[in-house]
Amino acid sequence: MSEFWIFFEKGLRHILNIYAYDHILFLIALTVPFAFKDWKRLLLLVSIFTLGHSLALLLSVYGVIYIKGNLVELLIPITILIVALFHLFTAGKSSKKESISVILFVTLFFGIIHGLGFAGYFKTILTGSPQSKLLPLLEFALGIEASQIIVVFVVLILSYIVQTVFRFSKRDWTLVMSSFVIGVVLPLIVQSKIWLR
Repeated sequence: MSEFWIFFEKGLRHILNIYAYDHILFLIALTVPFAFKDWKRLLLLVSIFTLGHSLALLLSVYGVIYIKGNLVELLIPITILIVALFHLFTAGKSSKKESISVILFVTLFFGIIHGLGFAGYFKTILTGSPQSKLLPLLEFALGIEASQIIVVFVVLILSYIVQTVFRFSKRDWTLVMSSFVIGVVLPLIVQSKIWLR
């Protein structure tokens, strides 16, 4: 049971960490257009993202996939930018017409990219036979899922407060937060090490 908590806690700390702000920015960008009444759809998106993240770790740990760190460091802020731009341009429009299968696929793909960003470190903390790597990966994924739900819950609470106490419309809240996220990730893209070559 203590081993479960070791990897579960590593999953929690992977997200709930001041240095993991890129992951938190992605969750903010993903969550801002939603409200508490959309919790089922939001939970599905977060779980699909965790699945993609875990799939990338699994493929990386077993040597199936490898992408250079500099490329992944560029792709992560690009995924955040895409989500924020999407919500910036669709703020206030009905999201019910969007194909949920397309959104789930994109979220899964973005989860894979974010998982590849952590794969190198995750491989260093794993030891033992290939079979013994699956359980720690599952425990880590549960920690990731729990921490993402915490972040999403905090964003939903902030959204509720801003929209009820400060009388922001849902559209204005989405525009402001999407713009904030874009403002933070653009420098990450511009200053990426990949451009130095």
